[in-house]
Amino acid sequence: MNTDLSILHLVKEASFVVQFVMFILLSASVASWTFIFTKRKELSQAISITEDFEDEFWSGVGLAELYKKMASDRFEPEGIEKIFLAGYREFARMRQKGEVEPAVQVESAQRAMRIELARELDRLDETLPFLATVGSTSPYIGLFGTVWGIMNSFRALGEIKNATLANVAPGISEALIATAIGLFAAIPAVIAYNRFSTRLDRLAGRYELFIDEFVVLLQRQAHSK
Repeated sequence: MNTDLSILHLVKEASFVVQFVMFILLSASVASWTFIFTKRKELSQAISITEDFEDEFWSGVGLAELYKKMASDRFEPEGIEKIFLAGYREFARMRQKGEVEPAVQVESAQRAMRIELARELDRLDETLPFLATVGSTSPYIGLFGTVWGIMNSFRALGEIKNATLANVAPGISEALIATAIGLFAAIPAVIAYNRFSTRLDRLAGRYELFIDEFVVLLQRQAHSK
């Protein structure tokens, strides 16, 4: 009996079901790492944009001037900038009507910012459910491959009169590889999901705080003549 226990040999000699499980897990792992690098860059960019905008917003620049700059065709707003534009655009539109009460003007602007906030958070949260799914299901998929492989190994042993460790080791080893690949796919996905969820919650908190602060400024402007 061939006792080659190298990983490549064990994968090659595994049953079709176990190989298919390994293929699914490796594909999930590749997709997870792709999403991890993409989401890491996306969140870092969103945080950087938020910090730069807040610095400019609180630098004393006029709201109308800041809006004009970010609403121009040469500027591509992102993240918190879209929230600001949505709020001030709605506020200016309500102000132009003249007969609208100040409280209604501010409420309308706040509602527009909340809608844009929901869209932005939904965009940033887009791939996190996939990471959560990979992290929670990969170990069980790998375990299924392991159980299937061990079952086939013991079935084959039933046909051998004198079963030894050398007979059972290759079959069990190839089955356990499925569990190892499942953990390999799940662990990075879980770590990334928890880290990205924390960063996204903090970013959402900053967006919420900005909306509250911006509403205060709009209230002052709405009651000014």
